[in-house]
Amino acid sequence: MRISPRPLAAVIVFLVYLAFFYGVWIATSVEYNDIGDAVDTLLKWYVAPTWIGGLFLIIAVSWLGWWRPVLFEKNRAPRWVLIAPLFMLALVIVFLFFSDYSGLAAGMIPVLILGSIGVGFSEEVVSRGVIVTGFRSRFTEPWVWFWSCFLFAILHLPNWFFGLGPSAVGQVLLAFGAGSTLYLLRRGSGTLWWAIALHAVWDFATIGGEAPLGLTGLLFINAVLGFVVAVVMLRRERGRRIEQVGVPVDESGSESATSNTSASG
Repeated sequence: MRISPRPLAAVIVFLVYLAFFYGVWIATSVEYNDIGDAVDTLLKWYVAPTWIGGLFLIIAVSWLGWWRPVLFEKNRAPRWVLIAPLFMLALVIVFLFFSDYSGLAAGMIPVLILGSIGVGFSEEVVSRGVIVTGFRSRFTEPWVWFWSCFLFAILHLPNWFFGLGPSAVGQVLLAFGAGSTLYLLRRGSGTLWWAIALHAVWDFATIGGEAPLGLTGLLFINAVLGFVVAVVMLRRERGRRIEQVGVPVDESGSESATSNTSASG
């Protein structure tokens, strides 16, 4: 590692990522509610910001040397925590089958897929990868969960000013719960890759189609379930700090990047 994991380094990466993402939106005069209207809007407001931000994250994490702890858990959480991610996956399948995709032209599908991959990769790496890695060096795991989900949720608040309006507050609350579910998927599966994949499919299903009103209430259930399962799991981890893959721990229990102790993901 070039830089030992620290909260400040993680927050800096997070803020620079936001600067790249929202910088693209400002430069292209985004209209949030029109993102999924055409190939052009998807390219400008969905693919471009997420892929530019994702490229920055690849460079930043590579320079820091954090890829192993960003992508892998040293020890998995109990498998029962996967009940929340499995519900989210079932909800994605329901949305894919019952949403109205009549407004989605054939040429828009590859672009939507590219944008969804960009969102899944960049938002997971920055929030449940970089933030988790940096904050674990100083905080117990309940606080790591809280701050990673809080920053992920706040990441959506600027949507208010880009055309979403007051509905952005509801989006922030739902994002905290969904972020909890994706955090549980990382902990339960042992890797961030599954969270990246689920996040990408989730965005494809929710942005590409218009869900029936009767299904929107399931979004609230999804958020609450993720939050509740995370709280139940983390009650067992009060006062506990999680060891990270590839991050040596010195005799005092704090993480250090000065030795080359190996750990498998």
